[in-house]
Amino acid sequence: MSTERSSVNMPGGAAKAFANRREAGRELAAHLHEYRGRDVVVLALPRGGVPVAFEVAEALDAPLDVFVVRKLGMPGHPEFAMGAIASGGVRVLSDDVVQWYRIPDSAIEAVTQTEMAELARREREYRAGRPLAELRGRIAILVDDGLATGSTMRAAVQAVRAHDPARVIVAVPVGAPETCAQFADVADDTVCARTPEPFSAVGLWYRDFSQTSDEEVRELLQHHTRRAAVGDNRR
Repeated sequence: MSTERSSVNMPGGAAKAFANRREAGRELAAHLHEYRGRDVVVLALPRGGVPVAFEVAEALDAPLDVFVVRKLGMPGHPEFAMGAIASGGVRVLSDDVVQWYRIPDSAIEAVTQTEMAELARREREYRAGRPLAELRGRIAILVDDGLATGSTMRAAVQAVRAHDPARVIVAVPVGAPETCAQFADVADDTVCARTPEPFSAVGLWYRDFSQTSDEEVRELLQHHTRRAAVGDNRR
């Protein structure tokens, strides 16, 4: 059964913001120490989730990979999610949003095709031909920089389960309280390090919320892989 763990909950939104995603990752890692030494794979949702997941993987001494998910933005309002897609052909739609705004199937399909092309590009860009890390029978920890509506993470959880992991853990530094609570029925465990009220938006909880570049994603993945290889050689 999933549990929401929130060690920092500041009424009135008076929390001190994270300096950046790396700092947020270090705080999140402190809430995941029980997974160190276990058969874990840390999966980052790119791009913003990668710096966070890097710190988690370093702290847990666990493999790091990316799991590509793309938000499906509403036609005319792309910043507002109506759903998401993920590797493996999974699509999750927010039925309430689709019905309330009467979004036609043709518009949903058009946005889906556009985002599928970008999803494929990112997989090529970040993996350089490498297959996804083996997940069967292992603990998969899905990491992003925050949870707002949760549509992107829901798609990720559904897609990861198709790989038959032992457990799926959702972990974020900050999230909307109601969204973190909803994941009790989605993930095997949900770790939201902070659930401030009012929440408003993920970016408000970072002093530096600048876009993570493709180059930074590649560098962090490569850096972690090199360090892990050195560690294996010393054992």
